[in-house]
Amino acid sequence: MKNQYFGDINDYKKYSLLRHLGGNGQLGIAVCWALTEADGKSDGKRIEYLRQPDVWRKYDSQVYDHLRHHVIEGGVRDVSRIRQPELVPNCRYYTQVIPDDLHSRAQYFEKFFKRAQGADLVFFDPDNGLEVNSIPRGKKQSSKYIYWDELETSYRLGHSILLYQHFPRRERTSFIRGLVRRFRTLDGIPCVVSYCTSHVAFLLLPQPHHEGIFARGSRVISRRWDPLIRIEEHR
Repeated sequence: MKNQYFGDINDYKKYSLLRHLGGNGQLGIAVCWALTEADGKSDGKRIEYLRQPDVWRKYDSQVYDHLRHHVIEGGVRDVSRIRQPELVPNCRYYTQVIPDDLHSRAQYFEKFFKRAQGADLVFFDPDNGLEVNSIPRGKKQSSKYIYWDELETSYRLGHSILLYQHFPRRERTSFIRGLVRRFRTLDGIPCVVSYCTSHVAFLLLPQPHHEGIFARGSRVISRRWDPLIRIEEHR
């Protein structure tokens, strides 16, 4: 995540997902923003929807109004502006910039897991998504990814996980299926749920005892966001 992305169309869908999957406060949420420094690129400019309330506000008016207030009216692009308890209830945020080097990254996650202690759902929000073979951990730009053992550690600690995943330039159905096959190796995982949008996917890895709450949240998301968010359960 970068501050320059704050308020873009993916953010709108992201925070609406968190609100509903958390049961509007029923589950405790810990957000690992995996913040990286601004890079000067044009990413994050998908904010035109915030100037079209007649079209977009209906999906989640509370999130929409909040983002519009800060991004359009205030001209602010800063993830700290989402930290309002009424927006995503029962949520804590980890705001440190994630480093590339191995030692600092290990310290980063040690501190995050302490911060997330007691949370039911952890949301990992890297720039790109799950690790790729071409960028080993510790190398330049590895901060843009979450690595498998970090995700596995979180699940083993008892957290359900929601992961932001950017679509690469390949066929999307087979890409999602490949991720699902890997996630299903997690010990005790009952299923994987994908929430696919036009540009990104969100992958939910539930703990068995959270399935009921997530199922109710998914029904609300489907009613509000279909067909802009397509939900599929993979068992």
